[in-house]
Amino acid sequence: MRIENTGIEKLRLDLNVLDDLLPKFGLIRAGQWDYERVTYDRKIVLNEHVYYLRVQGYAIEGDVGAHDAFIQLKVPILGKYYYPHGVEYGEDENFPKALVNRCKEILHDAYEQLEPLGEKVPETI
Repeated sequence: MRIENTGIEKLRLDLNVLDDLLPKFGLIRAGQWDYERVTYDRKIVLNEHVYYLRVQGYAIEGDVGAHDAFIQLKVPILGKYYYPHGVEYGEDENFPKALVNRCKEILHDAYEQLEPLGEKVPETI
């Protein structure tokens, strides 16, 4: 499920700023990166189900592996984990309303911290 209109998808930030701030919101970049992309995940366990709030981005400058990159963030997504297949992010998944609202709050709070430290994507006409 895409979580639209958070503002996060309009931000570009230094990788080190993301690595410093996003863990404060439970969004961790463990092994989910390559030289051009990053993924920050927050695992949420509710009533025997496991969900992941995911913030992804890609390098518009620099190298993620060298910890020297400028990252364009994408629209955050929410997925449900299915053993043994993995996480499904499809729109046909059923997500509890309270979970979706909590994820929006987390993203709003993260945006409030990130926005003054980054630059916004120029608006297109």
